[in-house]
Amino acid sequence: MKHAWPLAAIAGALAVPSLASARTVTLETTLSNYGGDGAYLAIYLTDASGAYKSTLWVAAPKAKYWRHLSDWYRATGGKAKVDGISGASVGAGTTLRVTADVADALLDAGYQIHIDTSAEKMKDNPSDVVVPLTTGGAGKPVAGRGYVKSFRYTL
Repeated sequence: MKHAWPLAAIAGALAVPSLASARTVTLETTLSNYGGDGAYLAIYLTDASGAYKSTLWVAAPKAKYWRHLSDWYRATGGKAKVDGISGASVGAGTTLRVTADVADALLDAGYQIHIDTSAEKMKDNPSDVVVPLTTGGAGKPVAGRGYVKSFRYTL
């Protein structure tokens, strides 16, 4: 019986990570036919106070273009780690669909999804889209202010 306490402690410690759950969120961004080259996008989360939390996806394969995604670039200090969450630029009129794992604790807790956009030789659009990360907002399209025609996320 003197070994029961350490075994219980180990079992409890192993169970704790399973309490923190996450869900896969699909992010769907459709660009307008803006008449230019492919656009660069940074999709990221901020907390209730507006502070950067994490990067969900970057469609900008070369770091030299990141400075044009200015709100995201500034928030990450220009040192974002995007391995496994990056891809090619997105063509005008096309739709980018990506998935990301988001902790359940972030839903309905004041977090926001931001999308910065930029296209070569065209205007940069910091926070082209800003939408609250809520269960009620899931599946509802919103219009962007720049190159994003519509954005929606599903849980």
